[in-house]
Amino acid sequence: MIKSTFFLLSILLFSYAVSAQQKLTPVDAESKVHFVIRNFGINTGGDLTGLKGQIVFDIKNPANSKFDISVDVATVDTDNKKRDNHLRNDDYFDVAKYPIIRINGKPDFVNNNSWILKATMTIKDVSKPVEIPFTITPLPSGFLFEGAFAINRLHYHVGGESATMSDDVNITLKILAK
Repeated sequence: MIKSTFFLLSILLFSYAVSAQQKLTPVDAESKVHFVIRNFGINTGGDLTGLKGQIVFDIKNPANSKFDISVDVATVDTDNKKRDNHLRNDDYFDVAKYPIIRINGKPDFVNNNSWILKATMTIKDVSKPVEIPFTITPLPSGFLFEGAFAINRLHYHVGGESATMSDDVNITLKILAK
């Protein structure tokens, strides 16, 4: 009963808060772009900051919605400066030539609070389609968009074949937009 009431209240609040198209800006300091990759049998993670862009969101007509966000690749932080500097060089992210990672796309409503962002993700010189399942939580100061997805780093020319490092990278997004 409590879950049903909370869900109904959330839907009402959400419907009221997003009664028309909203133009939102990601708040870098209150957002998180996190990745995890298996390296030498251990999950190794890191974060990216420098989040910029715009989210145009229309709950009543999702076809009018769009996400266009990017992160600054030079901000890569794995808690290891030597590794971070290695990731910035040309055989990984080549930040001098490709300073941002960009996601640009449109959301589709799935059910309840579930959505899928059908987007193009650009890393370095490669743009590929991605689907990012996500949820939206209305907050007094904006909206929290949360999602997770995986990519193959080799498809984006990030690093080379490796016997010790996984090809798959798991990415988690928690984006506060106002």
